[in-house]
This record gives sequence, C-alpha cells and structure tokens, in this order.
Amino acid sequence: MSATVSSAPQPQAQVHPLHAVWRLCRVLLLMGQGWAIIRWRFPGWSATRRQQRVQAWSRQMLSAMGIAWAPEGEPPTQGPLLIVANHISWLDILVMNAAAPAHFVSKADVKHWPMLGLLIAGAGTLFIERESRRDAMRVVHDMAEHLQTGDILAVFPEGTTSDGTALLPFHANLFQAAIAVQAPVLPVALMYRDAATGQRSHAPVYVGDTTLLASVWQTLRSRGLVAQVCYGEAHEANGRDRRAWAAQAQAYVAELMADADHRAASHLSSYNP
Repeated sequence: MSATVSSAPQPQAQVHPLHAVWRLCRVLLLMGQGWAIIRWRFPGWSATRRQQRVQAWSRQMLSAMGIAWAPEGEPPTQGPLLIVANHISWLDILVMNAAAPAHFVSKADVKHWPMLGLLIAGAGTLFIERESRRDAMRVVHDMAEHLQTGDILAVFPEGTTSDGTALLPFHANLFQAAIAVQAPVLPVALMYRDAATGQRSHAPVYVGDTTLLASVWQTLRSRGLVAQVCYGEAHEANGRDRRAWAAQAQAYVAELMADADHRAASHLSSYNP
C-alpha cells in the first residue's frame, strides 16, 4: 500500500460486469427478504430485536455488494445520543447501521427511492421536508421525543451529499433537539477507500448529475471497496447555542477525516471484501 494517502477520490478498480450482475442478484434477494421481514415480522418484534435485525441485514447487504467495512473508534451502544456524520452516498445509512444501528433523519424524497426507500422507512427513519419550516419544527419535536426515550438518532447535517473531499456547512436546526433534552452529540466521519491503495474512492459518490441507479451500478462494479466509519467522542452543548454547536461538530468531523487519511496507509491493507 502506498505510504501517502490523497484526500481526493480516485478511480476504483472494477470487477467484470457479470460479477456485478451476480452481486445485483444477491442484493435484490436480500431486499426482498428485508421487505418481507419488515412487513410481516417487525410489528411483533421488540425495538431491540428490530435493531439487531437491521444491523445483521445491513452487514449482509454490504457483503453482497463486495464492500468491506472498517469501523474505527467506539460505536455507540445506548442513547440518548445524536450522531452527526458527513454525507457522501445512498450507501451511508447501510454502512452506519452495519456498525451501530440508529434511527436516521433523512430527506423525504428518500422514501421514493425504488425498494431502498421502503426498507429505509421500515427501519424507523424519520423523514423531513427540508423546504418546509413547519415540517422542520415537527421533526425536531419528534427527534426530542425519541431522544427522551433513550434512542440513538443519526443525522447528516450537511443536508445533502458531497463528493467527500470537503465538508459542506452543517445546518444547525436539528441540533436543537439535542439541546432541548440535553442529549450528547457524537461526531462520525464516513469515507470510502480502495483497499489496495488506501486512496479515497469516488465509486459510491451520489452527487450532482449522477443518478441513483448509476451510483448503485458503479458501486457494484467496484473491486476492493472499503467503507470506513470513524467514531469520535460524544460531547454536550455546554451552553452553546445550536449554531455554535453545529460549527464545533463540523470541526470535529473534519478532524476525524484528516486523522483517518493519515492512518489509512497502515490500517486498511488487511480489509478486503
């Protein structure tokens, strides 16, 4: 592996298209199984059992796509807690649920993604109409209720995906729920890398003119893709308002990303799908 690691996404080695089709078949089978479990079994299961199944299913999905995942730090095991992470891909929720299941807050249009939207909704995601101030207030109220019951919530405060090379400004609105119930915030950094080189990979990026289907196919074609999840340390508001807290959380995530780049050359060589 190279001794230096670039923060810019690099071209990813690819598998044969027939191999990617085989991966797609496995993914579709798992999606069908996931839908059946959510539809018929989730209503009778406890919250703990549902979360355990979400985690197991997420790991199966990553394996089916040929993606290794490399958690670093301490994944959370109990709430109340608000996870804040950078946002690169439709894959982010799967990756984070594989490491530590959480209730996500996501844009409402995710509900309309083919099959994935149904599964994400069934896993307990809270949806928000970002253009509506009234809906944002509703979601903050719902988040506060979840946190009061000891749940782990996860948000992408950039508000949209990026190419992963730099952070977009963190929106502060969703931090208000953590302030209201005095819940801590946990910064998390997500990155995708080529296992052979440690370089960041652009394969799962879902941004700009890239369609969801194109991003999924590009991911399925990837060889040696590693999803890296870096957990920081939980911290409380300590009197900061939501804007100041959001800015501090953004700085923490940026620091995690920079540290991960420095460690990548020595830490990722053993992770191969």
